[in-house]
Amino acid sequence: MYPREQYLNKIISKKDNGRIKIITGLRRSGKSVLLFQLYRDWLISEGVQEDHIIALALDVLENAKYRNPIELDKYVRERMTEDGKKYYILIDEIQFVSEIQNPYVDNPDAKITFIDVVLGFMQMKNADVYVTGSNSKMLSSDILTQFRDRGDEIRVYPLSFAEFYNEYEDDKRGAWQDYYTYGGMPLATALEKHEEKSRYLKDLFDRTYIKDVLERHEIKNDAEVLSILLDILASGIGSLTNPTKLSNTFKSERQIAIGSETIEKYIGYFEESFLIKKAVRYDVKGRKYIGTPAKYYYTDLGLRNARLGFRQLEETHIMENVLYNDLIRRGMNVDVGVVEYNTKDPDGKKVRKQLEVDFVVNKGEKRFYVQSALSIADPEKKEQEIASLKRIPDSFSKIVVVRDYLKPWQDENGIVYLGIEQFLLDENIFK
Repeated sequence: MYPREQYLNKIISKKDNGRIKIITGLRRSGKSVLLFQLYRDWLISEGVQEDHIIALALDVLENAKYRNPIELDKYVRERMTEDGKKYYILIDEIQFVSEIQNPYVDNPDAKITFIDVVLGFMQMKNADVYVTGSNSKMLSSDILTQFRDRGDEIRVYPLSFAEFYNEYEDDKRGAWQDYYTYGGMPLATALEKHEEKSRYLKDLFDRTYIKDVLERHEIKNDAEVLSILLDILASGIGSLTNPTKLSNTFKSERQIAIGSETIEKYIGYFEESFLIKKAVRYDVKGRKYIGTPAKYYYTDLGLRNARLGFRQLEETHIMENVLYNDLIRRGMNVDVGVVEYNTKDPDGKKVRKQLEVDFVVNKGEKRFYVQSALSIADPEKKEQEIASLKRIPDSFSKIVVVRDYLKPWQDENGIVYLGIEQFLLDENIFK
């Protein structure tokens, strides 16, 4: 079992703060283990009695009854038998609770949802409430608003490389290759053979993620379109695209007519489910965002690779995706950087060109520019990689991350170079 200290410490810090702790993230990324085992064990170690921890997983069939909000409310309250004694309420996959008509009033528009239930628990002075969920639209924005700023969100990601590396039992030199191939879904890392890992990751897509999207949004006829779209996005990680371009790809390569508006909607569903994340472009010199095109990254590389049958294991784009995920996990705001500059074409005419910075990383008042490069051994290749960084007219830190292990060093331009494993294992880089 992975200790998940980053997330466990966040939950512990919010214990008994009078707010709802909302633990979100991709399904099967470890939220349940975090809450039901790691945090529960910690509570018990701190002297909390086991019968004062009320834990309920709503994604299992035996608890289907409690997907009715009234039954859920009844279940919890019946177990809070001691007045004045603190109870810790842990509810897993809260989005499974259905919205029902209020049976006590005649108004057909009067509904009861899990929001009513959880808000009711909050009114009880002896209750400390924790819920998990796998849908960002439901849990990150709408609910936090309806909770009137009385909820704290804790986002959980698949295993970071550092978490994976610390528990890696084989020769550590193989950790990077295993990680970028199979990703950080906890159960996948516990499987030994490629066939087992591959089958598990593929089944997650078909039986969990795609099924969830189809059922949640009542999509009847576009299961194949959703699957193809996930494949196209998986194949194009690290590449700029937009819904119009994707619509044209469907038409030219798959002979499927699907509008850009529909594609944009479906991409939104994937983002809500934490499968992918969108990185928008930022004009570094102009200090403004560029609406389109954008890049999409998979939350877990093992899932991405499974979509493609492990046929596209090109480290260039995979490294970039891993870096993006790790920056997000560290709490950074991450954009794709654009640096514009003036030059002349072969005929001597002035032209304006663009160079890309892989990531513009912001945390508070601090900013960092991060470039992902497979290798800088060739001087010409090195100059190509740092060309955008050299044209940024500010003094914020600039970092080039390469695949190979190397002793960190800084060049005459103030650019720092270090290996991918060093970067991912050092939590103090941005301090």
